[in-house]
Amino acid sequence: MYFQVGLADAETIFALSSGHGRCGVAVVRASGPASSTALRCMTRLTRNLPPPRKALLRSITDPQSKEVLDRGLVFWFPAPHSFTGEDSVEFHIHGGPAVITAVLHALGSVPGMRPAEAGEFTRRAFQAGKLGLTEVEGLGDLIHAETEAQRRQALRQMSGDLGRLYQDWSHKLKRCLAHVEAFIDFSEDELIEDGVLNQVDTWVCDLQAEIERHLQDERRGERLRTGVQVVIAGAANAGKSSLLNTLCQRPAAIVSPIAGTTRDIVETALDIGGFPVLLSDTAGLRESPDLVEREGVRRARERVDQADLTLVVVDCAHLPSDAEQAATFLEGHLRSVLSPQEQSLLVLNKTDLLPEEQRLELDWELRRVSGLPPVCHISCHTNEGLQDFLAVLHRSVKTLCGDPLSCAPTLTQARHRAHLQQCFAALAQYQRYRDIDLALAAEGVRLALTSLGRITGHVGAEEILDIIFKDFCIGK
Repeated sequence: MYFQVGLADAETIFALSSGHGRCGVAVVRASGPASSTALRCMTRLTRNLPPPRKALLRSITDPQSKEVLDRGLVFWFPAPHSFTGEDSVEFHIHGGPAVITAVLHALGSVPGMRPAEAGEFTRRAFQAGKLGLTEVEGLGDLIHAETEAQRRQALRQMSGDLGRLYQDWSHKLKRCLAHVEAFIDFSEDELIEDGVLNQVDTWVCDLQAEIERHLQDERRGERLRTGVQVVIAGAANAGKSSLLNTLCQRPAAIVSPIAGTTRDIVETALDIGGFPVLLSDTAGLRESPDLVEREGVRRARERVDQADLTLVVVDCAHLPSDAEQAATFLEGHLRSVLSPQEQSLLVLNKTDLLPEEQRLELDWELRRVSGLPPVCHISCHTNEGLQDFLAVLHRSVKTLCGDPLSCAPTLTQARHRAHLQQCFAALAQYQRYRDIDLALAAEGVRLALTSLGRITGHVGAEEILDIIFKDFCIGK
């Protein structure tokens, strides 16, 4: 069951729900039993409350001094037809800091009202059954979404797609558990039809297959939510920092003809065709007597191992002039930079320094080599080939994240994955004990059901709530 609280006895909370800073319109929200009192006190309403969800233009006044603080719109949302399920009121006022401060101070003077804590409005919506836990997480992701793909995934989750998938699995498990427990209790009285356990076996097996497919998503949803880790790596002075600066269109990293300029990781967040990317420039990979540079190289290799995608940058001017030898060199260079199975793009930089004929020969030779990652020819100096490179990078990032609208809802949180893995293991317990001890087998189904309930918030897990809601801003 949902976590229920005595909403009728809850304190009334208030907060600025729109963004901080100067703006044309700010929204101050209150929720709880004293909301109607606050509305009357702040707008000098002496008769009936305004019609629900209808805008009413009123002077906003201080209940104590009777001073007019602003003139704005007020909205009345009676329970249970509000975001929180409680009586709620919104004041749409001018967004200057002095106006906002005065209105918040006036609300604080109304008996029974207090400032809201971070995420408290959404927490009350969850406790009232207005939102499931996965929908709450989707709302949080929507608030923090910075790219188009993140917005789409968050909106889909907030709309309940992921929650409905897990609820469907929960209903199947409840049916399995009911049948197993009925067999335990009544099979000796011959009140249970033959084949009941065989049917449960089929249901459990099918559900295990569904969960396994869901888990084998290559972390696409989690990657889209947090950003694709793209690392620029390669030899010293290959143009890695120049590529970083070109992609983020600002001098994020120092560029110098002196090899070994970059010592530490330089990070910047990018939007690549609607997908979030955390781009990291790293130290040039080479042997060095310098202790600081050696530490930089160690960190660079560590970041490459953690990367979702590595851009291996090579200075074309240092390639052998013979195309076949150049291809062999590049194969060896990739092995020295990357671990097996790592996803990468081979970026041949400074192609403006190569004669046209040599460039064409190299391109033809590289196409003959099997096992090479996609090859991009660019010049950070002239921007030649940059658009083609961005198109290849966008395709690679899109493949890593997937399309949030074109397939089944994906995992977006590490805790979802952990609970689903526990659910899968619990179903394996059912299969292990099915013919040995049916009570232990039933316990496996019960544990699986509990694990799913911890994702959606349908079992007791107060510690989960504290983790989730603390990431919300005040007023949401």
